[in-house]
Amino acid sequence: MVCCFLRSFTSFPPSLPCWRRITVPHSQESKLVKCYGGVRAISATSSSQRKRKKGVDTKAEDDYHATLRTLNSNGRRLTPRKSLGQHYMLNSSINDQLSEIAEIRDGDVILEIGPGTGSLTNVIINAGATVIAVEKDPHMVELVKERFEGINQFMILQDDFTKCHFQSHITSLLEKNRSIGNNQDFAKVVSNLPFNISTDVIKLLLPMGDIFSDVVLLLQDEAALRLVNSSSEHRPINVFVNFYSDPEYKVKVERRNFFPQPNVDAAIVAFKLKKPSDYPPVTSVKSFFSMINSAFNGKRKMLRKTLVHLCTPSEIEDALRNLGLPVTSRPEEMTLSDFVNLHNLIVES
Repeated sequence: MVCCFLRSFTSFPPSLPCWRRITVPHSQESKLVKCYGGVRAISATSSSQRKRKKGVDTKAEDDYHATLRTLNSNGRRLTPRKSLGQHYMLNSSINDQLSEIAEIRDGDVILEIGPGTGSLTNVIINAGATVIAVEKDPHMVELVKERFEGINQFMILQDDFTKCHFQSHITSLLEKNRSIGNNQDFAKVVSNLPFNISTDVIKLLLPMGDIFSDVVLLLQDEAALRLVNSSSEHRPINVFVNFYSDPEYKVKVERRNFFPQPNVDAAIVAFKLKKPSDYPPVTSVKSFFSMINSAFNGKRKMLRKTLVHLCTPSEIEDALRNLGLPVTSRPEEMTLSDFVNLHNLIVES
């Protein structure tokens, strides 16, 4: 850990700019309000201009020195928590790339998971968007609350994202925007995710094509490469991802861009979510994924063996023949379309 720390420290110039302190009028105080499920929602109630980029100048870069300065501001002695998978971004250009890949525009509604020190949040707000952030660590909640005090384009929910009732806040903001003539039907997700929750987050977000149009995430590089594979070669998650979205691997991000430095590189992946009306035509989504899980329940086993709880081996072989597939087919050899057609044949038989 000491070696990683020194490498991170020496890879940046000694005289980089730190964050500028945001000053707001005394009357612009942030309020603490109650919301669903006992979650704390902290939202700034400023009367300042909605377009942050035309108001307070927050263009100072977030770098190694600024990150340490923030973690130790106002008597704090905060250190990244390994149990929460905290790795803070040191390279502001990566945050810019996340914003550009998501095509963030003025008036967008953005969900951010794990804002950390607020470096990505800052870029998104400066692009003119409103951010709803979800953060589990109460110390980081207070830190970003202080950083964006008086900014009415920012709300933070203190909760575990996988248990958080964030949907109502997203839909409420979209409805509010429509009422003032900003006709946006969907929000977006942009986040530097803790690696240890990435799979859970993806499983939760991708089926929400009725709320989100795009999900842009910074993931572990190896996982990112597996997820964008259009075949089902690796795991059922590949079928899941391609069922609900069109994924695209965008750019690799080296581990030296994080503090503390993780043991792996990262990558930006963009998921273009499908609307529910555009999902593959299965007779039942629930039974389809039940079949997928069963199909992969046994490494390199043939489908006529792993799907015997659905129908007899001979019926599975007949279905495969009807689809022009070998009767010895294994799940690793099947495409999403093959699985959809096989499921519908089995259900109808």
